[in-house]
Amino acid sequence: MIEIPSDLHPDLVPLVFLLGNWTGAGVADLTDTQGAGSEKCNFGQEVSFRHDGRDFLEYTSHTWALDAEGRKTKPLETESGYWRIDKNRQVEVVMSRDGGIVEIWYGELADKKPQIDLATDAVARTAAAAPYSGGKRLYGYVNGDLMWVGERSSPEVPLHPYMSAQLKKVVDPKEWAKDIKDLPDDGIAFFR
Repeated sequence: MIEIPSDLHPDLVPLVFLLGNWTGAGVADLTDTQGAGSEKCNFGQEVSFRHDGRDFLEYTSHTWALDAEGRKTKPLETESGYWRIDKNRQVEVVMSRDGGIVEIWYGELADKKPQIDLATDAVARTAAAAPYSGGKRLYGYVNGDLMWVGERSSPEVPLHPYMSAQLKKVVDPKEWAKDIKDLPDDGIAFFR
């Protein structure tokens, strides 16, 4: 069951399933934006959706390549932004990426299920940014996990699958143990 925080802005209730910290792994096809080559890898990801009582969710995402043993080898992308939803279930996202790209995404929350389809509406790039012309993303809350798949395009490479991941919610033991009486202050003795 998803709990609605008492201080959550009422407009954000349809997006409550996104709230929290998430971690997991996925697969990436890092096709060169000029179509010259492709690098496929597994990646790890940490995502956070937070709120402060205003009418938006604050979003951050960090991804990194993983080796065959699941160890971090190099950072891939960092994103941050703000998510809003209107009364008609239309979602808008303003996002910036560490590679010098700023995007505006629009989409819709599906009817009767926690799924969001997004597509870029506007893209701005710095001179140092790799070629990029837009993308699509699908986010869904499935059996308690946050899953997403992304596609991207550049002037030289048409829209193609690029990353997908399955993320588990990170739960603070103090949260799930809050109803247990006599929990020690440091919580450590509880686990012995």
